[in-house]
Order: sequence, then structure tokens, then C-alpha cells
Amino acid sequence: MITDIFFRKIRTYAALTEAAEAAWTALLRENKYARGENFIREGQVPNRLAFVVTGLFSQYYTSDDGSMVIKYFFPEQRIAGSMSAMLKAEPGAFTITALEDTTVLEYDFAAFKQLVAQYPDIAAFYIRYMEQHWIVEKEPYEISLRHDTAKKRYEELLHKYPQLIKRLKKHQIASYLGITPTQLSRIFFANK
Repeated sequence: MITDIFFRKIRTYAALTEAAEAAWTALLRENKYARGENFIREGQVPNRLAFVVTGLFSQYYTSDDGSMVIKYFFPEQRIAGSMSAMLKAEPGAFTITALEDTTVLEYDFAAFKQLVAQYPDIAAFYIRYMEQHWIVEKEPYEISLRHDTAKKRYEELLHKYPQLIKRLKKHQIASYLGITPTQLSRIFFANK
């Protein structure tokens, strides 16, 4: 069952009581996004999160020159959402779109926050997930963008996400690394 995949992953962050799991299960809705379809659009006030069961999302914004700047990828077993916009209940700066046909389990953020207040084990999950994915992983990436060479950032991406690289187009990798496709081609050529 699709919720088994979800809770197996959730339990890697915190153990859940049966009551908490049942309450959270009641919020989950399966949804499918075709390649190129948006989960959230820039300018929308987002209100839901999506656990990626199969497929791949990217989170991006449009720069002043009109180019797409990818901030993050959400592969299987990651939770996609525009957290800062949801927490502030204001229009988001990012679009989250399916790079592949993607199946998700969605849930309403406000209803989830009620569960966080009601169930200490769900609160423990929420804190641990946020710490790991929105703080621990994010800070080194932001420092890397400002201080590391494009080659070093690419090598780190290859090291951390070797399977993900195989699923991305070169322009998507370049956008994520903050470089042009031409610069990425030079890195590919230099690594051969």
C-alpha cells in the first residue's frame, strides 16, 4: 500500500504511535502530476505538502533575466513544499514542477500543523525533518554557491546524488549549480 512507503520513511525520523499514524493517514491524498505539471506556482499562497512516492519535482524561481534557477530537487521519499511561504501564509517565490511523471501523497499544511500540536511524536518528526532538510543540508549548499568553484559543486552533487544526476538534463544540472550549460559542458569535458 502506498501509505506504507510513506510511514516507513517517516519512521526513519521519529517513531509514531498508532493514533498519530491514523490521524495523519486521514489527511493523505494520492495525486499524480504529469511531467511539466506544476504542484505549486510562483505567486500562489501554498497550502499543502507532497511526499514523493515515485517521480521527481524541482523547485525553482525565475530570475530577473527570465531564466529558471533551480533551488532544489525532490526525488522519491522527500517532502516537497514551499515552507517559508506556508509558514508566513503569503505568496511563494517558487514554482515546484514535475520533471517526470510523479505520484505523491499530499496533505494540507494547516491540518498537519494541528497534528503537530496534538501528537508529540508527529512534532518530533516535524522538528527532525526540518532540521535535517531545511537547515543541515541547506546551509552547506548556500555556502558552496558563494565560495566553491562550479567544478567542486558539480563533484559534490555527483557524490551526494549519483542516481539523481542520471535523471536530469544538463540544463537542469547547470541551473541548480548556478552556472550556464556551456560551463557545465566544460566541466564534463575536463572530467573525461
